[in-house]
Amino acid sequence: MTSRSTLPRVAALVGPYGSGKTSLLESLLLATGAIHRKGSVTDGTSVGDSTPEARQRGMSTEVSVAAASYLDDRWTFLDCPGSIEFQQDTYNALMVADAAVVVVEPEPARAVMVAPILKFLDQHAIPHLLFINKVESAQARLRETLEALQAVSDRPLLLRELPIRNGESISGFVDLVSERAWQYREGKRSELIKLPQTALSEEQTARQEMLEHLADLDDHLLEELLSDIAPPTNEVYENLSRDLAGDLIVPVFFGSATLDHGIVRLLKSLRHDAPGPEESASRHGLAAEEGQSAGRVFKTVHAAHTGKLSYARIWRGEFSEGGLVNGIRPSGLFTAVGANLQKLGKAGAGDVVAFGRLDTINTGDVLGTANASVLPWPAPLPPLFSLSVHAERKQDDVKLTGALAKLTEEDPSLSVEQNQDVGELILWGQGEIHLQVALEKLRSRFNLSVTGRRPQVPYKETIRKSVSEHGRHKRQSGGHGQFGDIYVDIGPLPRGSGFQFTDTIVGGVVPKQYIPSVAEGVEEYLKQGPLGFRVVDVKVILTSGSYHTVDSSDMAFKTAARIAMTEGMPKCDPVLLEPILAVEITVPAEFTSKAQRIISGRRGQILGYEAKDGWKGWDVVSAFLPQAEMSDLIVELRSLTMGVGTFSWRFDHLQEMTGRGADKVVEERRAALVQ
Repeated sequence: MTSRSTLPRVAALVGPYGSGKTSLLESLLLATGAIHRKGSVTDGTSVGDSTPEARQRGMSTEVSVAAASYLDDRWTFLDCPGSIEFQQDTYNALMVADAAVVVVEPEPARAVMVAPILKFLDQHAIPHLLFINKVESAQARLRETLEALQAVSDRPLLLRELPIRNGESISGFVDLVSERAWQYREGKRSELIKLPQTALSEEQTARQEMLEHLADLDDHLLEELLSDIAPPTNEVYENLSRDLAGDLIVPVFFGSATLDHGIVRLLKSLRHDAPGPEESASRHGLAAEEGQSAGRVFKTVHAAHTGKLSYARIWRGEFSEGGLVNGIRPSGLFTAVGANLQKLGKAGAGDVVAFGRLDTINTGDVLGTANASVLPWPAPLPPLFSLSVHAERKQDDVKLTGALAKLTEEDPSLSVEQNQDVGELILWGQGEIHLQVALEKLRSRFNLSVTGRRPQVPYKETIRKSVSEHGRHKRQSGGHGQFGDIYVDIGPLPRGSGFQFTDTIVGGVVPKQYIPSVAEGVEEYLKQGPLGFRVVDVKVILTSGSYHTVDSSDMAFKTAARIAMTEGMPKCDPVLLEPILAVEITVPAEFTSKAQRIISGRRGQILGYEAKDGWKGWDVVSAFLPQAEMSDLIVELRSLTMGVGTFSWRFDHLQEMTGRGADKVVEERRAALVQ
C-alpha cells in the first residue's frame, strides 16, 4: 500500500501519566533510524523529557519535538505530557497534529484516565488511534481493557489486530484486514508466520465485528456484507483511512514499547491511514490558497541561549531563512530532535519548525495569512492551585516579574495575580507539581532565588452595631499648629454594599475643602480594621465638627478621621468575614459520592449535582466552599478520582465567621502584623 500523503505529517503521542509515551517515542525513532540506540526515561537519556525538570522527575513536563523519516515519508512526533497538570501543552500540540496516538495501559480500571483526552480529540475532530502498551505484562487484559475504553469513548473502537497467545503471554498478532500473522522477536522485526489454526475462529469473529463497524458508515460495504460478499482488501483499507480522517472511528493496536513489539505495525498504519497537512489545514479553516503561506504557533519557549522560540506547524506554502513572518524577520529557522536544534534554509507544508525571536507572536497565532474563519484555539485552562511567590533578594523583584511574564507566555495555564487585599504576588496553575516546575525554571533558567508558599486568604471584616464618635487632632509646636475636629456616625451596611461616605454638615462647621480629607482618612483606616483586615460594608456620616482659621489643614482633618475611626470601630461589634466560593466539581459518576464527602469535610455546603452536559457517565457537583479550604482541593480530588477530577470556581459572597476558627485567624493575623 502507498502512503496517504507525500507531505510531512505530524503525530502526537498522548495518554495518561505512566502509559509509556516517551518510551514509545524512543521505539518509533529507533524503528525509523532517527536514533541508533534507545534512551531510557529512568536514566534521563531519552529524546523526549529532555528538560532538567522532566529528567529530575522522570516524567514529561512539556511537549518534546522529534523529526524522523519512515519509508521516505517525513514525520514529526510530538511527545506530550501525560500528567493532567501539564495538559495545556498537550492540547496545544494536538491542535497541529494530523493524527494522535493515544497510549494506554492494558488495565481496565485505568481506562477512565483517558476520558478527558478522548473528549478533547472528538470535540476538535482530531483523528486518533489507540495503542495499548505494555502487553508483555502477564496481567495484560486486552478484551476487558477494550470494553472499558469503549465506555469512555464517544467513537467506536475498532480492533485492528488480534493477539496470538503463548500461554499467558502475547507472542504475536494477526492483522484483521490482511489476515496475515506475525510472531514477535525481541530486538528484531516481527516475523511473518502462518496463521495459527487455534486463532482462526477468533480471527474470523473479530474481523467480522470490524467490518460491521465500518459498514455502519458505508452503504456499499453494508450491501456486500448483507450479500455475503467478501469485500476486497483495498476497499477495507480505504474505508479505514477515510473514517479515521473524519474522526468517525478509532483503530486499536497493541504492543510493547519496551520490547519494540508492534512498533512497525503502528508506523505502517500511520503511514497508510493518517491524513496529511492538506486535510488538517482544511479542518482548521485554512484551505489551500495559491501563493499564500500559512502556519500556526503551538508552543513558545524562552531558551537561555537562543532567546524566544516559536514552534509552528506549516500548513501550506513555504517559509525561508531570512524572510519576513507577519512583518517580523526571525533570527533563525530550525528543526528539532528533542533539545537539539538544527538550522534550516527553508520549510514547507507539513513541516514543524521553530522560528527564532518572533517577539510579538503568541501561541495560537496564525503565521503568514489572516483568516477570520480559522479554527479557534483552546482557551487557557482555569486556575486550580496557587502559590505566593517571593524573590529572596529584594533587588530581584523586577526581574521576577519579567521572568513570570515569560513563563505565562510559554504556558497559558499559568497566570499571575498581584493581590491587593493580601499584598502578595500569586502564581496560579494546574496543581502542585505544575507550580513547583515553574519555580524550578525561575531558579535554573532565570537565576532567581525564589520561594513559594500558601497564599493568605483575603479575609475581610465588618461591623454589626452603629456608634457616634468624636475625633480631634490638635498639636501646637511653634508657628502654625494642626487642628481638626469632627463628629462621625459609623454604621453597618447590607452585605456587598462596600463603603459609603456622606456628610450632613451645615453652617460650614467643617469647611467644604476639608471634607474629602475626612473621607480619605476614613478610607485609609478601613484598609486594616480592629481585627486586622480590610473593612467592608460600612457607612460613615460626617455630622459635625469645628476648625481653626490658621491651624486647620487637609492633613489635620485626615488625622482626626483616623482617630475617630480608631476609637469608634472597636465599639461597633466587629466581625470576621470569610470569602465563600461557588465551586463546580466535575468527576466520573462513580466518584460523585467521594466528591460530596470532600465538600462536607471542608466546611462546604452541597447545592446538588447533575449529569455533565455532553459527557457520558460524568457528574457536576455544585457547592459553596470557604476559600480557606481550597488551597489543596485539587490535590485531594485528583488522588481520589484517578487524576481526572477537576473543578471550576468563582467568588460568590462573604460570610460571617465566628467561634474558635475565627479567633485563630485573628490571632495569626495580629502575630503576622507584629513581625
